[in-house]
Amino acid sequence: HLSFLSLRIGKIDSSVFDDVKDSMEGSAVVIALGNDKSHILVATSKKNRSAVDADLKKYGFVVLEVPEDFTGVPADVLESLETQKMEVKKSLDELLEEKKNFAGTEIKGKKLGIIGLGAIGVLVANSAIHLGMEVYGYDPYLSVNAAWELSHNAHHVTDVNEIYRECDFITIHVPLLDSTKGMISKEAIDLMKPSTVILNFARDLLVDEDAVVDALAAGKIRKYVTDFANPTTVGKKGVILTPHLGASTEEAEDNCAVMAAQELMDYAQNGNITHSVNYPDLNMGICTTKARVAVMHKNVKGVIAKFTTILGDADINVAGMSNSSKGDYAYALLDVDSEVPEAVVSKLKAIEDVIRVRVL
Repeated sequence: HLSFLSLRIGKIDSSVFDDVKDSMEGSAVVIALGNDKSHILVATSKKNRSAVDADLKKYGFVVLEVPEDFTGVPADVLESLETQKMEVKKSLDELLEEKKNFAGTEIKGKKLGIIGLGAIGVLVANSAIHLGMEVYGYDPYLSVNAAWELSHNAHHVTDVNEIYRECDFITIHVPLLDSTKGMISKEAIDLMKPSTVILNFARDLLVDEDAVVDALAAGKIRKYVTDFANPTTVGKKGVILTPHLGASTEEAEDNCAVMAAQELMDYAQNGNITHSVNYPDLNMGICTTKARVAVMHKNVKGVIAKFTTILGDADINVAGMSNSSKGDYAYALLDVDSEVPEAVVSKLKAIEDVIRVRVL
């Protein structure tokens, strides 16, 4: 996993991390981009991001998620495999007799529901379409980039209940947030067909596994496939457990390191945010004008007009601008044709709903 590291450029007040240092220990990289608290970027692994996110978002600090690296199969997974494996003492005749227990179903022509159309969800959707499946995708926060990558043959639904009712296979690819925790609930399962197979390779807490186990026992759904082994699911009827090995290749671990470095540098140099868990993703490429102003602010109406008014009053032309929001917070990038004096920066910072301002 990522190690706790602070790279200091200038003088940083480390007390800002007192509230979150315990949750960050062993799971985050802190990059200090300047000599005050407004230029700090955090990269964290998935397991601790909720704690880090909650404490740092209100200060205007960006938290980027980078994939975790897995160096081996966890003991609980080995235990689950041991529990599930067939007894080798059975004779060949007995095994052949049990062959009927492994009869499956074809996926061609079946309906696949994908909850979460991010980078992984889009790849799954496109691959499934090539395999002859009918794909339904749900993502209320579908990004422009993901939309461009998604096959035009995928059905984009606006009501997740449609996926629960219609799909033969349902796979989840969303982050674990307060709004997504337990989203595959008893109520959701009650809408599903008895032939439904649920696949969860994202986070175990996205699924109410007690409700899933009860539904499997009652024949309300067909299978639950996951790579999160725990006492609730190990050895239960209808549960298929696999090792959690998504990043356990040499190439994946190298790619994770490269990805983390590239995202950190892109934010430091260009102000672009990619794979953030607490602020919206926003990318304006490389700045080709005189300067770029990055503003973190509350997601309230009228605040953008205040930015442009202050810059206009200073005779600074805005050559390009982009703004994106995520919940109560938003992020704006403004490319300008001239230098931005410190007096103008101070006026931007003085706006009531502004959290942080950075000039690149």
